[in-house]
Amino acid sequence: MATFRLLITLLIFGGIGAVWLWSGSIGEFTVAPDVIYLPKLPDPPNEVNAVYMTSWSAASSKSIDYVERLVRDTEINAVVINVKDYSGYVVYDSAIPEVAQYGAKQVIIPDIAALIARLHREGIYVIARIVVFQDPVLAVARPELAIHRASLRTTSSEAYTIDTLWFDRNGSAWIDPAAEDAWQYIALIVREVDILGFDEINFDYIRFPSDGDVLDTKYPVWDEIVPTHKILSAFFSFLREEFPQTRLSIDVFGIVTVRTQDEGIGQLLEDVYRYFDFVSPMVYPSHYAPGFLNFANPAEHPYEIVYDSMYRARERLVVLETVTASSTTTSTPVRAAIRPWLQDFDLGAIYDTEKVRQQIEATRDALGDRFVGYMLWSPTNIYTEDALRYE
Repeated sequence: MATFRLLITLLIFGGIGAVWLWSGSIGEFTVAPDVIYLPKLPDPPNEVNAVYMTSWSAASSKSIDYVERLVRDTEINAVVINVKDYSGYVVYDSAIPEVAQYGAKQVIIPDIAALIARLHREGIYVIARIVVFQDPVLAVARPELAIHRASLRTTSSEAYTIDTLWFDRNGSAWIDPAAEDAWQYIALIVREVDILGFDEINFDYIRFPSDGDVLDTKYPVWDEIVPTHKILSAFFSFLREEFPQTRLSIDVFGIVTVRTQDEGIGQLLEDVYRYFDFVSPMVYPSHYAPGFLNFANPAEHPYEIVYDSMYRARERLVVLETVTASSTTTSTPVRAAIRPWLQDFDLGAIYDTEKVRQQIEATRDALGDRFVGYMLWSPTNIYTEDALRYE
């Protein structure tokens, strides 16, 4: 059994400093009853309208100034910050021994507690984004947890090493979603950022890989018989059991809203609705295939694409709520609200003020009284401000 002690120093609030000590761990590890959390936003908004920031932007005072100005001048009131991204690195000064042991610490944000405190002083809701199963660092450190190339393995009993790792089209290694040791590792990070004062934890890449030679894969844990969505559902349940009071959100492909099969990646809308507070389909119009809704170029039709996906997502949520409420056997209640990722980048079309605003309006129109906000993605972290003005 492994244990650790996490020392967090909270920078000055109102001239008074505080140091809190937490002992514990996740899963096999026990969490001490005296765990103390740094302050979260005392009155979180019912409608969360967020912009995304990379860890590098979050480390820049100039970029934070920009976000604060967005909040003052537009309907934006929240920010999503990478704390563990596609690279596998944890980007703040983590005290988790496994992060150091795996070589996963890369301090980009030097004082994350101070950053959160600054944003909270401006009334900004702060979301931590964690990339889960795309993790090149963990794959190298713990190859027995990673996906491998079947064609490079000589026998089924051969040890899993970095020499046979499988990579997607972007050259990234992935973790077997059935590997419970990887679940424990993610939970350690979630616990730490939750303690640091983030208002919500957002998970991305909770899925099986979708690109690259997915037929040439060997999973060290998954037996390739249990359906992929059942594997992910078990992980969802694990997260909710570990963090029953924490606001959790999950990113899913936009196409998941309109398809009822898991498409081999394990993402099934009805499963995620049961375990997360917010479900965030990435309904970027540019990512829908030509011919969707009979449009040759879906990117040119942001209102129609987003409305259709959000309307179908709402209908499926309503059906699930109704079925669950009348069931005598279902023990997991439906807890989710729908809050999509929207596009603020040029791909397939120029995304100007009109196209960005059309997506927001489509989300409001389709969700109606269930509208709880949206999140905007721009890889440059610069946003179309005129689309975000109060109406």
